[in-house]
Amino acid sequence: MTSEPDLQPTTSPDGELEGAPARGESASDLPGPARRRGPLRAGERVQLTDTKGRLYTVLLTVDGYFQSQRGSFRHTELIGRPEGTVLTTATGHQLLALRPLLSDYVLSMPRGAAVVYPKDAGQIVQMGDIFPGATVVEAGVGSGALSMSLLSAVGERGHLISVERRDDFADIAIGNVESWFGGPHPAWEVRTGDLADVLPDAAEPGSVDRMVLDMLAPWENLGVAAEALVPGGVLTAYVATTTQLSRFVEDVRATEQFTEPQAWESMVRTWHVEGLAVRPDHRMIGHTGFLVTTRRLAPGHVPPQRTRRPAKGAYTPDGEWSPADVGERAISDKKIRRVRRDIHRRAEIEQTGMASQPGPQPGSTTQPGSTTRPGSTAQPPAATPDEA
Repeated sequence: MTSEPDLQPTTSPDGELEGAPARGESASDLPGPARRRGPLRAGERVQLTDTKGRLYTVLLTVDGYFQSQRGSFRHTELIGRPEGTVLTTATGHQLLALRPLLSDYVLSMPRGAAVVYPKDAGQIVQMGDIFPGATVVEAGVGSGALSMSLLSAVGERGHLISVERRDDFADIAIGNVESWFGGPHPAWEVRTGDLADVLPDAAEPGSVDRMVLDMLAPWENLGVAAEALVPGGVLTAYVATTTQLSRFVEDVRATEQFTEPQAWESMVRTWHVEGLAVRPDHRMIGHTGFLVTTRRLAPGHVPPQRTRRPAKGAYTPDGEWSPADVGERAISDKKIRRVRRDIHRRAEIEQTGMASQPGPQPGSTTQPGSTTRPGSTAQPPAATPDEA
């Protein structure tokens, strides 16, 4: 292992590394903000980046040892050093050591269910107006990815009620969240069960500021959401498919208890920037889910009637879809006749190899359905196999 002299970890008179926790103390014993500042400590995660951009997430321990194709080192060579240290391994490779950001942690943490991507979590916090001190209800905890963003937004004085149907998912989420925050978060409450059964006992009617539904059928909980939200409270739904999106939006309108829903999705395309070689990367984070936001109306009020009328046939009582339902322009009968005529004409040209049809011979009769041009000579039709 080779490194610069000023990057060597220092030791105290009793032989312990400076900056490392004392015996019996771990990094999780420190307050939340302090855990993310200062020298790297045993018991916390560090993210290593090699010269090719590959990432390695390592949990530092006093007796730990890291080994990869880019070289190896003992964890004690990082413990006590400042964040942003660059180590040079014995093989000559360099590794950059930094504490992982929340977005890095979410994508590398153990997961039971699919996680809400950082790009969507950021949209939920911003467009859902999650503010410090708010009371927020989250339905569908998954692996706890969104819970961490919501807890960071509401702060220790807020209140996040997370409802998860599966006990095993809730257990995974609790482990991930407590690992990130260094222990139980004072603003977090996790309950298991169906939202419709849990929420009435967890929150008083009209006491929830914001609600996020990350579940298969969020429209089934619109009634309980309307009862729990304060007037003006924001309801956000995160769905994966267009059929879920359509069903949720239409059911929100049907309740007449919410404002007109707003739906969108976000995509992230990174860029390669090196000298004059500036271009989009070959890969991008495309569709991950649709987001819908709407706000609770005051009790006894209905939304204003929309002045923009839906397209003709957008709502079919029999449930059958028409081309207008999916935005296709209606085709007139005149255009259909013209297209059929052109197709038949094209077939004649392909058979004869001629763009014009000859006219009738003097004294000859024209076959029914045939067309002639003035001055042209008509040829008798060729015999078909049945006529031969």
